[in-house]
Amino acid sequence: MKQVLRRYLYAAAITLLAGTASHTSAQTPVRQHQPGIYRMQVGDIEVIALSDGTVPLAATEALTHIKPGEVQALLKRAYTTSPVEASVNAFLIKTGGKLILIDAGSAELYGPTLGFLPNSIREAGYQPEDIDAVLLTHIHTDHSGGLMMGDKMVFPNALVYASEPEVNYWMNANNAANAPERLKKFFREADAKVGPYLKAGKVRTFTYGKALFPGITPIATPGHTPGHTFYALESKNEKMLFWGDIMHVAEVQFVKPDVTIAFDVDPAAAAQQRKKAYADAARQGYWIAAAHISFPGIGHLRAAGKSYEWVPIIYKY
Repeated sequence: MKQVLRRYLYAAAITLLAGTASHTSAQTPVRQHQPGIYRMQVGDIEVIALSDGTVPLAATEALTHIKPGEVQALLKRAYTTSPVEASVNAFLIKTGGKLILIDAGSAELYGPTLGFLPNSIREAGYQPEDIDAVLLTHIHTDHSGGLMMGDKMVFPNALVYASEPEVNYWMNANNAANAPERLKKFFREADAKVGPYLKAGKVRTFTYGKALFPGITPIATPGHTPGHTFYALESKNEKMLFWGDIMHVAEVQFVKPDVTIAFDVDPAAAAQQRKKAYADAARQGYWIAAAHISFPGIGHLRAAGKSYEWVPIIYKY
């Protein structure tokens, strides 16, 4: 696992450096050319998909429980190659008179083509200061890194919600000291990004089983991280599930749900949660909002034998 992660980090560094060089030579902000928002309704509730940007992900290095040749074949089948361009999506919900943000993006942590979430919020007609609550699916810093920009809170008026197991795991100094090397980076970043909100009394933990806000209920999905959480949004017999990191590379993991990734804290549990989530979504037909499927990351899932097919939302102006 350590060798896989080292190879992945090396490949990611190369692709990010290449992206930096291209970005610098063009002297043109990437966001200038791409939309950062997508609006839709779930019952009476508006959901706005927000782009934090994209980042190259070295799928052949990062994916586990599969041979690199199989990854390459599945990517070729989907007309792409490794590194894949992974979206980092967040979602804004207005319910009960409050603005609720699902996940917070990455800020400066993962390269020049990410960190655009505040711009996307403004494109949607709001300011980061307007956000009342940030619900974290988990504390990996492509989901929580955008809470801070340098020493400044990006969402100064928001409370940050995460499951009790998630906060207890990542914000514990003993866990950080004893963590395997592949996870130490995440502990350091969690301290830098979530720590200031915790010290300011702005973090709220929850247990599962009741709504946090009108129409929004957390669902336990531990595996990728110890307190990984789905959020279910329900209104007028319509439903959307915010998936967080139940999967990362759609072109591979919808075809082979057993495939895991080097970032999983518990890969076996993560695979079981993925299979359960896929089967339930295909059976019930509700909306899915995913963090790393190409923006806006919204659609349905359809069973296809032992595999699954992603059916993206139809664009509506």
